[in-house]
Amino acid sequence: MNNKIRTNGKPFSRLWPGKPYPLGATWDGSGVNFAIFSEHAEKVELCLFDQTKHHEIQRIELHEQTDQVWHIYLPEARPGLLYGYRVHGPYKPEEGHRFNPNKLLLDPYAKDIQGALRWSDAHFGYEINNNREDLSFDSMDNSREVPKGRVVDPAFTWGDDQSPNIPWQETVIYELHVKGFTQLHPEIGQELRGTYAALATAPVIEYFSNLGITTVELMPIHAFIDDRHLVERGLRNYWGYNSIGFFAPDSRYSSTGLINEFKTMVKTLHAANIEVILDVVYNHTAEGNQLGPTLSFRGIDNAAYYRLIPDDKRYYMDYTGCGNSLNMIHPRVLQLIMDSLRYWVLEMHVDGFRFDLAAALARGLHEVNRLSTFLDIIHQDPILSQVKLIAEPWDLGEGGYQVGNFPVGWTEWNGKYRDAVRDYWRGEGGIIGDIGYRLTGSSDLYEHSGRRPYASINFITAHDGFTLRDLVSYNQKHNEANLEDNHDGESNNRSWNCGTEGETDDLDIFALRMRQKRNFLSTLFLSQGVPMLLAGDEMGRSQQGNNNAYCQDNEISWINWKLIEENQDLVQFVRSLIQFTKAHPAFHRRNFFQGQVIKGTKDIIWLNCNGQEMDNEEWTNSYARSMGLYLAGSAIMMRDKYGNLIEDDDFLLLLNAYHEEIAFSIPEIAGEQEWQVVIDTISSTFPKEAEKNYYKGDSYLMQGRSLVLLMHVREKNK
Repeated sequence: MNNKIRTNGKPFSRLWPGKPYPLGATWDGSGVNFAIFSEHAEKVELCLFDQTKHHEIQRIELHEQTDQVWHIYLPEARPGLLYGYRVHGPYKPEEGHRFNPNKLLLDPYAKDIQGALRWSDAHFGYEINNNREDLSFDSMDNSREVPKGRVVDPAFTWGDDQSPNIPWQETVIYELHVKGFTQLHPEIGQELRGTYAALATAPVIEYFSNLGITTVELMPIHAFIDDRHLVERGLRNYWGYNSIGFFAPDSRYSSTGLINEFKTMVKTLHAANIEVILDVVYNHTAEGNQLGPTLSFRGIDNAAYYRLIPDDKRYYMDYTGCGNSLNMIHPRVLQLIMDSLRYWVLEMHVDGFRFDLAAALARGLHEVNRLSTFLDIIHQDPILSQVKLIAEPWDLGEGGYQVGNFPVGWTEWNGKYRDAVRDYWRGEGGIIGDIGYRLTGSSDLYEHSGRRPYASINFITAHDGFTLRDLVSYNQKHNEANLEDNHDGESNNRSWNCGTEGETDDLDIFALRMRQKRNFLSTLFLSQGVPMLLAGDEMGRSQQGNNNAYCQDNEISWINWKLIEENQDLVQFVRSLIQFTKAHPAFHRRNFFQGQVIKGTKDIIWLNCNGQEMDNEEWTNSYARSMGLYLAGSAIMMRDKYGNLIEDDDFLLLLNAYHEEIAFSIPEIAGEQEWQVVIDTISSTFPKEAEKNYYKGDSYLMQGRSLVLLMHVREKNK
């Protein structure tokens, strides 16, 4: 091919050296600068394509190289130009090098990725049917079947858009899938369903606002690849934890094909005072292990981008279970991730990130290191240190379970909270002490490092695992639809089906399951820390017992909005619960309880069913399944928006996970107090209609497997 570049049928003859920064394809209003890092490449070619995405119309060699960055400037190029790279170098897998210029490669910094990957043997750098496996070299060209980068114009009218900046202690997170949340929404037009635009429609925003959500956490929207083995079985990677582009919103969720649709969604949600957090996957890529395809990083510089086995660089360090791990000790890989994060904050206006398998990002040479370079860089970054940062604090490598070990500035998915609360409500004994920590913000995990209760992201369910309805309906996983003989997914779910596996017409079991759901939800929102609700749990969504629906892009995973009518009581219960806890800072304290005496009483008192303060022996009783705690809201002094000092109400929270009823004595605390029942999970009504008030020495008969919340009746309310 000649070195003239064509766009719209016209050749370009002016080729300028360009600059090594910024990386990626950058439109400056006059032309486009292209820059790509490769430490070990011997030659780099920029390839341009027509708008069909299939025909390579020109390629040009990049002669300029500055600090291992190859670059060129095309003064007459424009946004919309489709491109990729071919990178030449040694193909020596045993030394960690897998260059193959027959493979068109995606720019790691592509802001827009167009076209779907069509699977074929041509995407593999080695001859896939060769007995030598990846040690062979494949000469097939894959350019017609691989996605292309597209040059973007970043211009967008943000107006006065600002982050809502919801304080952590006031945050209510709602985890959802962009497509699944609106794919079946009856009030959204078919052309918008399942897209970013759909999340910005009035019915969706009204639903968020009425429910009380402050922050939506979007499951991965970075451009990702559907695994070949799934496609060949008629499935797809629905969850999206298979990233290939860390700067591009996946076009499958776009109704317009333009990245401004994502920006409009963020702007609209911000206008409704709702934050947007992205679930991001920087721990691995879609290229997999040594037998995976060559789509981007592997062909650009395998030895730089990936962690390789030191003694045999043909193979990859795999802390993720996905075949590879990004090389977090290489400065250019760290730069890639930091540039990506800053791009999503500065250019796309997102409000924070949840880091998938974050322990893998914090590994130094091997061990997880809470003072790793990755964590240090974020901590000192003036942009990233100010947004919401959530770690999934584990990976699959040795020593990878790191709940409680991330530094100041980070919050964590609290897996110990999930496990303890599930165990408690299914009737496990001997965990009262653990539950005590989880209800009060997990000070045993976070206080020693100087963090606050809101470092704990509390959750009962998440995308990975059972929905809330399935948690109380199934003892076993039922993943047959995944076509893996039910071998995939977690087997230890800490679930209880209430006596019958799966759906049932038994009214007693149905009532028990509804009560268990109210128990879980009440525990979640009455605990100190930040609650995270899985989308659809409030309306009784089921995945038919599938606890690993990662490949189910169908009604197993999509929200069924008809459930709102069927479960109006549950939806209203959750809505009222969120509104109630928002109004009472006693349930979202900024500081841990200290057991200090304030205004004549402690800020928290743990109670047995006799209304007496629990002693050390009672904390360790293996048979104990009931407990109570007094929350001194009156000890929380705060100021309202006018600067006036105000205080909260006092509360009694009683929990009974035993299957039989228990008479709980109302304690004598700070003199004569009058108490009114607000919640009793036996009832679907919230707040519960007050039948009578209770005084010290009275007994409240708690039904088996129930939660009760009582509030002090103040003089002004009598």
